[in-house]
Amino acid sequence: MASQSPISANVDNLLKRGVVLPCPASVEVDDAVDPNRIAPGVIVHAGSRISGKSTSIGPGSEIGAEAPATIENCQLGSRVQLKGGYYSGATFLDGANMGSAAHIRPGTLLEEEANGAHAVGFKQTVFLSFVTAGSLINFCDALMAGGTSRKNHSEIGSSYIHFNYTPHQDKATPSLIGDVPRGVMLDREAIFLGGQGALVGPVRIAYGTIIPAGTICRQDILEENLLFGAPPSAPQAPRPFRAGAYRAVNRIVSNNVNYIGNLRALQTWYLHVRKRLMCGDTFGEAAYQGALTQLDSVLDERIKRLKEIADRMPRSLELARTEKGLALPPALEAQQKALLERWPAMATALKQGPPAETGARARDTFLAVWEQIPAGTPHTKAVAQLGAEARTAGTAWLQSVVDSTTELWTNV
Repeated sequence: MASQSPISANVDNLLKRGVVLPCPASVEVDDAVDPNRIAPGVIVHAGSRISGKSTSIGPGSEIGAEAPATIENCQLGSRVQLKGGYYSGATFLDGANMGSAAHIRPGTLLEEEANGAHAVGFKQTVFLSFVTAGSLINFCDALMAGGTSRKNHSEIGSSYIHFNYTPHQDKATPSLIGDVPRGVMLDREAIFLGGQGALVGPVRIAYGTIIPAGTICRQDILEENLLFGAPPSAPQAPRPFRAGAYRAVNRIVSNNVNYIGNLRALQTWYLHVRKRLMCGDTFGEAAYQGALTQLDSVLDERIKRLKEIADRMPRSLELARTEKGLALPPALEAQQKALLERWPAMATALKQGPPAETGARARDTFLAVWEQIPAGTPHTKAVAQLGAEARTAGTAWLQSVVDSTTELWTNV
């Protein structure tokens, strides 16, 4: 009779705790994992690996149901399903799920019931509740909101790409699909990004936007409830190009600063609103702290990438002066000079964030209502209970946080 494969002490600790491992000898758990941070009843399927001292897996969650999964320093709320693939430094709130062959990297935050199908890549990606990604998707460096439920959600069609790298070899390309001040209220029109299409970051997309399948969107859509049709592509003669020789930078900077403002608003929402209902137990607390970690990571990344653009302005201006065919019109030269001159003060303000009392009156009006919601109420149900006055106050408060950030850069 063949001898039974031995199991490690770390796996044995999980079994004793009541974690379900149908094939325990095939599961790897490293020494850094605290077994008390994995809830009894969690299911971990064959071939999966769990590592990292900050890993936390909440009640009712399931790992590797479709294929082996690697979980590395991730925080999972309750009923999270990560069906296969690689997950590192990411946070998934209650009911979030991902299909197999996922590749999820740090800076990723999926709120309640947000999800992706198979072969999806996220990094520095934030989905508010219910947002759904199809299959075969690469959607890094973006924040997306919209929709009111699992039946009415913002959708990214299969084979979609968010292009986040430019010919200048920079990544100051975050795209904002929806926004935070209204998106957190879970009452906005859904956004539809049709399959086999793409966004070229940085873009801003309004609620209710429909971008048909097969369409590449390279522009902001700021008016709600529009069906976008890409303009016909007219042949253009080649023109001189040098990596690092920028032209207009107003839109790049404006969209980046607006994105950072929305991140600050979401951070404010977690600190003042989310904490109360999320931190009722060990696993909720871990997910809450994980969400704050992801937001800090994304903020650092966005400021870093914008700094890279600012640091390139001297060379860009020099190329415009010295290289044939790269001369800048006065208006575009003024934009680049303004970014160069303003950046040190902007950088300081972006890192510090808005003053604590920004929007205080609207904040207090909102929180007076929010604090009446019973502890233990699931977040999406709590938001659904809010009346119009509270929603208006909450949105005004968060919008003031965004506005205090966007004021750091006005069009030149």
